[in-house]
Amino acid sequence: MSATTMEQTRAIVYPESDGQPMADNTLQFRWIVMLQGNLAALFADRPDVFVAGDLLWYPVEGRPDIRRAPDVLVAIGRPKGDRGAYLQWEEGNQPPQAVFEVLSPGNTLREMARKFEFYNRYGVQEYYLIDPERGDVSGWVRQDGALTVIDDIDGWVSPLLGVRFAVQDGAIRLFYPDGRPFLTFEELAQARAAAEDARNGKPRRAPPTARARAEAEARARAAEERAARLAERLRALGLNPDDIA
Repeated sequence: MSATTMEQTRAIVYPESDGQPMADNTLQFRWIVMLQGNLAALFADRPDVFVAGDLLWYPVEGRPDIRRAPDVLVAIGRPKGDRGAYLQWEEGNQPPQAVFEVLSPGNTLREMARKFEFYNRYGVQEYYLIDPERGDVSGWVRQDGALTVIDDIDGWVSPLLGVRFAVQDGAIRLFYPDGRPFLTFEELAQARAAAEDARNGKPRRAPPTARARAEAEARARAAEERAARLAERLRALGLNPDDIA
């Protein structure tokens, strides 16, 4: 390698941020944090499994323009530790085997198609696309060199992660290999408090289920929409909603 080429190589910068927000709303953010936290806990005793959220992945050395930041990625065979970006050539040329994306209202079909093409081209083994607002999950697993759609995700068990997916009545649930559900930090705290109260003989109301949370969120959104429509009607009549309130 000539001195000029070495100088050019050293000059290449791989940004650690793409300038985009991690999430567009609280629901998407909660799902990203829940997925990353539970997957990290699943592999807590495996020093050779790296789990990250919203981390830029560069698959090709010398091409900082080729990159994606999956909402959550799992790289099996790579050591734990902090990283500013996932530079594949510094990771034994090992691409993340599993990636998760959580949809938000701001995602476009073109954007999601480009993400799929990227993951398909650069070696992802399992790709899961979660739509928490609609209570829907799509999944793909690599077969014969390409990502192939999973026909029925309800009851599907990830070959790589051992995680089971359940989709029923608009509620999405993921489960550890031993059957425990993925929980948010709030649910974990409630479960621990309930277990402690049970040990002390104190009754405690069970934490809300994922379905109950989804229904409560849907009711809150519907109430906000009704209030907005009522305010528009009042303004059309020349009335100030704030004065009436």
